[in-house]
Amino acid sequence: MSAGELSHFDAEGAPRMVDVSPKPETARLARARARVRMLPETAARIRAGTVAKGDVLGVARLAGITAAKRTADLIPLCHPLRLTSVDLELQVGDDAVDVEATVRACDRTGVEMEALVAAATAALTVYDMCKAVDRWMTVEAVELLEKRGGKSGDLLRPATQGGA
Repeated sequence: MSAGELSHFDAEGAPRMVDVSPKPETARLARARARVRMLPETAARIRAGTVAKGDVLGVARLAGITAAKRTADLIPLCHPLRLTSVDLELQVGDDAVDVEATVRACDRTGVEMEALVAAATAALTVYDMCKAVDRWMTVEAVELLEKRGGKSGDLLRPATQGGA
């Protein structure tokens, strides 16, 4: 299969789950990020811990971890993986919360989707917990930053790319 072919479709164009059984298990890592833009007042309330629904960053962290573990339930052609670690870092800026998810596994396929789902879900959780005070927040820049392991090797997003 060439680099430009889509592996999730068979010869007739029907979707399929890729057979990864011939691939060796290797250490895998992926990092992804997302950003939630908001009013400065909303960021200040998160920082101060005065959002009515509670600990925004703690709940978002748990939501991201849970989402990474459930990625195969959400994305139809993803393989269920044995994750060994899910870590979420959330930083409150002047007008945004930046989320970074790092996911690790020792498996036959990568954990990029798990990292992306974790970052996006944590960002959406921030939105959900703060929407009563800031209806016009935006979730943006959901993107893969890095992947390690597997046949394609290590990839790192160039510093000139990305939105966050």
